[in-house]
Amino acid sequence: METPLSLHPWVAERRHRIGFALQAFPELGDQLVATGRLAEELGFDAFFVGDHPGWAHDCWVQLTALALTTERISLGPLVTCAAYRPPVVTARLAADVDRLSKGRLVLGLGIGWDASAYGWGTNEFARLGLPYPPARQRQAALEEAVTIIRGVWGPEPFNFQGNHYTATDVQVDPPPVQRPGPPLVIPGAGERVTLRQVARFADACNFGAGPTGGVDTPDEVRHRFATLRRHCEEVGRPYDDILRSHFVVWLIVAEDEAGVRAKLDRHFPDGLDEVWSRLVVAGTPDTIVRYYQELADAGMQYFVVQVLDPNDEETFRLVAREVAPKIKPVGTEARTQGASGDGLMGP
Repeated sequence: METPLSLHPWVAERRHRIGFALQAFPELGDQLVATGRLAEELGFDAFFVGDHPGWAHDCWVQLTALALTTERISLGPLVTCAAYRPPVVTARLAADVDRLSKGRLVLGLGIGWDASAYGWGTNEFARLGLPYPPARQRQAALEEAVTIIRGVWGPEPFNFQGNHYTATDVQVDPPPVQRPGPPLVIPGAGERVTLRQVARFADACNFGAGPTGGVDTPDEVRHRFATLRRHCEEVGRPYDDILRSHFVVWLIVAEDEAGVRAKLDRHFPDGLDEVWSRLVVAGTPDTIVRYYQELADAGMQYFVVQVLDPNDEETFRLVAREVAPKIKPVGTEARTQGASGDGLMGP
């Protein structure tokens, strides 16, 4: 049996409370800085960015700017694609951002996906001039990338010879501030491979509907967590050492139903199609509280709120002030109806 990971301090600080993080796609420059600072001001636990260099700004440039213009909030890519950069490069970038932020990086690392399958344009791998291997090959390459990234953060030069990547006498120096490294999030909810990789390698899982894991309901969440628990038992790792996090592709919140409808009409004038109807969560604060409480009751501990319109500050503020404080961890007696709640945004 392989040696299981130790409990990461980042997880230890968060696993007994509900956390909320924000992800957005602001323009590089003043809007990015302002959005990161707003997330910190509102008390979000983390600010995440996507990794889509074929469509938008490079995530590591964004994170560098955020590291230098925020003070408390955790930062990271959710997620960076292991195939877009050699593992040693990813390890170097992650260590540098962790040092610039004084130990605030959360490293999300995944296998990438095909946006064209959802009608969202060209496969990003093709836009970057990269091959797009089958999922199993990308999953195997991810395991090698994790091994190299963590290896080169170690105290000695690291060597590795794999089927996809190699490393020869490499050591990232200076290393990350966090030791043995920043917490690792592996996204997805595949039961045979991905959740086993989470049990073996990750400090947190992350999934939701559509391309973020294909998990739409609280019952499906419970089923995936039962699978994750079995994988943890097989590798000898405590299930509660893994932070269980959820991702919404697009959250839209407004004070009243008229405001919700106005936002939906603005972004989807022809209505939500079959794909977007699974990926958009929209409603008043009371509706959104019920949505997240059901997921928390199913075992979720940490929620990443993606707001694709970076100008929608109303959603940011309503989540921070009227949603997040009311969500209770599983097993908590007090529930959300009429409760002012003492749920926390982070440590």
